[in-house]
Amino acid sequence: MKMIKDFFHKETSVGILLIISTIIALILANTPLKTFYTKFLDIPLGVVFGGLEIQKPLILWVNDGLMAIFFFLVGLEIKREVLEGALSSVSKITLPAIAALGGMIMPAVIYTLINYGDPIAMKGWAIPTATDIAFALGVLALLGNRVHPALKIFLMALAIIDDLGAIIIIALFYTKGLSLVSLAVAAAAIFGLLILNLLNVSKKMPYILLGIILWVSVLKSGVHATLAGVVLAKFIPIKEINGKSMLKELEHELHSFVNFFVLPLFAFVNAGIDLRDLSLNKLFSGAPLGIMLGLFLGKQIGVFGFSWIAMKLKIAKMPDGVNLKMFYGVSVLTGIGFTMSLFIDSLAFGDATLFKFADKLAILLGSLISGIVGYLILRKT
Repeated sequence: MKMIKDFFHKETSVGILLIISTIIALILANTPLKTFYTKFLDIPLGVVFGGLEIQKPLILWVNDGLMAIFFFLVGLEIKREVLEGALSSVSKITLPAIAALGGMIMPAVIYTLINYGDPIAMKGWAIPTATDIAFALGVLALLGNRVHPALKIFLMALAIIDDLGAIIIIALFYTKGLSLVSLAVAAAAIFGLLILNLLNVSKKMPYILLGIILWVSVLKSGVHATLAGVVLAKFIPIKEINGKSMLKELEHELHSFVNFFVLPLFAFVNAGIDLRDLSLNKLFSGAPLGIMLGLFLGKQIGVFGFSWIAMKLKIAKMPDGVNLKMFYGVSVLTGIGFTMSLFIDSLAFGDATLFKFADKLAILLGSLISGIVGYLILRKT
């Protein structure tokens, strides 16, 4: 029992569970058990409330529903860090913000250079722009006290800004045919959340009920449903009332549920890649090649390069106690895309067989190489 408790308290645990979930999905997708795996993903689930009906297969309930809770947690973390934490002042935010910007621009540039002229492949330009904070911090945790605490704070701040960038990209570039009626309902829910916030309402239930209305209306509007989670987080009060902060309470309550259930389940339903029809030609061409090089080369070039220029221009400064070699090692780690990259991939290409799963394998390989190389560099330095 103590061993299980200790496991769930380790920073590496989330990464280990994601790896296990991915391996199980790969085994199921490449054996005679694939039929059961596919049937599991396609289990029809529906909710009917009066005239409202939502019918989706299980995989979409995970991607549109449970991932909205993940984005809600991300939104809470961003709000707390901006108001009280690593992003609460210009001096704290400058370097990770510039690094995150470079880490989004350069992977997109590399991907575009490889896929320019192919309108279908170009839909995936944003796939290699995201960093998986759970995996990246998990790799740092493997190194224990070899890693300077300032590096961990920098990586955490960068990943949070990176998540914010991913949210903006999803909102701007992966939104389809809008429903004005649904958007009007969403606007009414947002107004209700604003009133609750201004009145300092300290009960969670009114926020949750309006959050559900917001999620359903956003789901029906054409905007991706997960963005409802981010919007809801914006209105959760951080101010302490009767000695308690609702934002911090929700963050604490959701942390384990998201890390140990939502993300492993997301990995399991999205990482089932059938490797039997894949070839090196498919993997090293077009979108898959752009994803791999974007993650491994683009992220490190963007994060390290933009940061180095900012430090040379004295716009930002290196964290105390950190040298360039350590900083480069962390820059390589930002190429671990995994969760967010798989999520954007599902938005960009929809049909998992479009590239015969080579796009998803490219995400796994690009993330794996970035993790191993980053770990080895930091271990040496």
